[in-house]
Amino acid sequence: MTGRFATREDTALALDWSLHSRFLAGSRGVHARLPSSYNKEPGRHYPVLYLHDGQNVFASASDDVAFGWGGWELDRTAFLLAKAGEMQEIILVAVDNSPSRLEEYSGRHRASGPGSVSSTFENYEAFMINELKPCIDRRYRTQPGASHTSVMGASMGGVCSLALAWDYPELFGGAASLSGAFAPLFSDFLADMLESYHGRPKPFRVYLDSGVVDGGGGDDGRTFTGQVVSELRRIGWKAKDLLWFVDDKPLTQAELGEWGLPPDKRAEAQVSQHNEFYWRRRSWRALTFLFPPSKR
Repeated sequence: MTGRFATREDTALALDWSLHSRFLAGSRGVHARLPSSYNKEPGRHYPVLYLHDGQNVFASASDDVAFGWGGWELDRTAFLLAKAGEMQEIILVAVDNSPSRLEEYSGRHRASGPGSVSSTFENYEAFMINELKPCIDRRYRTQPGASHTSVMGASMGGVCSLALAWDYPELFGGAASLSGAFAPLFSDFLADMLESYHGRPKPFRVYLDSGVVDGGGGDDGRTFTGQVVSELRRIGWKAKDLLWFVDDKPLTQAELGEWGLPPDKRAEAQVSQHNEFYWRRRSWRALTFLFPPSKR
């Protein structure tokens, strides 16, 4: 997908509410975006993409969210791609993060056994599979099977997405990680789930990407994402089910201006690709990979 982002008129039907969770000991904000055809075709059912960091991913996010980077505008991107016939129309469902974001998204499991207590990630996972997904499947005309259901996030949300699909491939047939935070400091996913695994490939498709620089002097997760890719290939993932993209050229000042980034963020955007601006530029690859045009 090239050119500018979608305009403010290119939006889907927006529905926002709070869902009480017994696993999260409170309520969590949920934001659904329905495709433009939803009310026009009452007999039609749609694939679903679940998203983390729900405050940041849609066009409704204010320009100053996420440290001034703005939102992903993922609903607009999906609208334009579907309109152009480059992906299916889908329902997007985004869940707000919380002060426990790092642990909820970490993919870390606690050892099982007598008296064991679920980890913060396992509680978030239970909310996603036992409360949120059943609620969405009841409330909207979804295609509930795994082949029509994916999960997606960035940074720690990317780790969480792969961990969810790894644990429940019978529910999530696709997972996308943008600038995934797979370093051992943040997650045990690479060591505890992938490197120790010697079984057959699990039945879900995977999209991963990264840039090459971030604000902390790192490589936007490129090295550890590459290790994740290597392990998935070792296990047996084939090219048709695994896409890895490296955005190896941060935009120039002129290009950043063409994409509408405010002047006060452009210097930072040349030395860090770990932000919502780059994620909204790269998200189209994940969307078209996970939800290619149907033969309908």
